[in-house]
Amino acid sequence: MDQLIQKAETWVQKLFEKDSSGHDWYHTDRVRKNARMIAQKEEADLFICELASLLHDAGDDKFHESEESGRIFVVSWLEKENVPYLTIKQVMAVIDTVSFKGGNNRQPDTIEGKIVQDADRLDAIGAVGIARTFMYAGNKGDAMHIPDKSHRTEMTKKEYREGTSTSINHFYEKLLTLSALMKTKTGKDLAKKRHEFLELYLEQFHEEWEGKR
Repeated sequence: MDQLIQKAETWVQKLFEKDSSGHDWYHTDRVRKNARMIAQKEEADLFICELASLLHDAGDDKFHESEESGRIFVVSWLEKENVPYLTIKQVMAVIDTVSFKGGNNRQPDTIEGKIVQDADRLDAIGAVGIARTFMYAGNKGDAMHIPDKSHRTEMTKKEYREGTSTSINHFYEKLLTLSALMKTKTGKDLAKKRHEFLELYLEQFHEEWEGKR
């Protein structure tokens, strides 16, 4: 198991070594750390949580032609490493429900799926989440803030991925919604402080933008 984890680390580091969208290796590693912490408290399968965390972005359709091609990409790697069928099935069941996709993702039905989804969403909020938001917007070419541009309230997956927004609107379209979507008790507890930090940041941002602070 440890050997497979090490191989997954090496593979994913190589895949995302040039990423500038906020989905680099360090994001993956933080999600893995979050997942391990939550899994230990929620008494879940630590190995499945860790392996799925490491691979959760490797097959994401934003990096592939389609969801199916991304899925095949990850399954093929697992098969090449002679991972048992049942383990592959468990890992892919987790990965299939991680991504936000504008709120249009499938919901996890295993504790491991809930944990890894929470772990990924935790990295989208708080101080690190704020940094990643501006990194993601810069990568897409979106503006930091346009005061008269309203944030979107409902989006298809395509609109979420391909539509134009701003860094600040992304807070309202995604970040501020995540705390209420956490699936585990531990995830909810961890999200609370990070959510509060988002609110404090936005208050400061808008005050500075208007020249009031």
